[in-house]
Amino acid sequence: MASLDLTQDVVALTESVCNIESVSLDERNLADAIEAELATLDHLDVVRDGNTIVARTNLGRDERIVLAGHIDTVPLTKDPANLPVKRVGGKLHGRGTTDMKGGVAVQLKIAKELTDPNRDITFVFYEGEEIEDQYNGLGRIARTRPELLEGAAFAVLLEPTNGGIEGGCKGTLRVHVRTKGIAAHSARPWKGDNAIHKAADILNRLREYEPQTVTVDGLDYHEGLNAVNISGGIAGNVIPDACTVTVNYRFAPDKSAEDALAYVTTFFDGFDIECDDLAGGARPGLDRPAAKAFVDALGLPVVAKEGWTDVARFSAVGVPAVNFGPGDPNVAHMDDEWCPEDQIVTALELLKGWLA
Repeated sequence: MASLDLTQDVVALTESVCNIESVSLDERNLADAIEAELATLDHLDVVRDGNTIVARTNLGRDERIVLAGHIDTVPLTKDPANLPVKRVGGKLHGRGTTDMKGGVAVQLKIAKELTDPNRDITFVFYEGEEIEDQYNGLGRIARTRPELLEGAAFAVLLEPTNGGIEGGCKGTLRVHVRTKGIAAHSARPWKGDNAIHKAADILNRLREYEPQTVTVDGLDYHEGLNAVNISGGIAGNVIPDACTVTVNYRFAPDKSAEDALAYVTTFFDGFDIECDDLAGGARPGLDRPAAKAFVDALGLPVVAKEGWTDVARFSAVGVPAVNFGPGDPNVAHMDDEWCPEDQIVTALELLKGWLA
């Protein structure tokens, strides 16, 4: 069985965590190793749900916070192999170093070393973040074991932020906008009705769309409405009778998921649309005392999270949350994924300073 040594320095621990392969749906070995180590710590109550591990202090503090991170990665590459991890020039190279096992190692070190924190802490190590929503361990416990997240005033998701703080996140929506026509031989197009030509109106509306910058709790979120795929036609000599334009809308967290869908439905008035992906964003909640105390303690600037992350799951249960973790998100999922060692060390120092 794979094992971890939580007495290692945080960079060496990151290397060890990365070297236990945990591609989505195959997280058991890493979950076993994490559970085994946390179970030895008397100040923690440890619960396992599938391959998701939740560990909680129960010290009667006035405030409870959550530190969360996913333990799965995208698939490995074989040529070149991106495991085991290589240490070169102050960087860790390998799958998971940035997304997001540096953050997981920071969580583990805090769980081991802070036996008497100034706040109660709930640690969440969850599975299935890199794949379909149904497999997400954080989402599952929020639905089926909500008591494990109860009482939290604030949450930190240790996703890579290049060492900065990113507040909240944007929502995301995907719709398929469809046109219908009449099939015919392309030599006699007047016998048909070209569905692809009809899609020109969809594309013109998107071209004329003016993206908005929306300020929420002092942070600027840049919205976007874009075609990301177009499909239609069955053969080179057939007038197409159907065409689908797939559109992605990234919206600021001042809008609910329902508001965003209503906006897109109105935007494409007159067309048949189908929504197959909809996730609301998360307000940063920087006006909340717990969030403000975190920002003040770390002394770092805060920017808006322009993508979607699992902070939205905390927002949905009324817990303000931010993203803060080591690693540059721009190199996540790359074959040569890497993370600066100093960012891992600094993240641990800052979080321990806040919680010690």
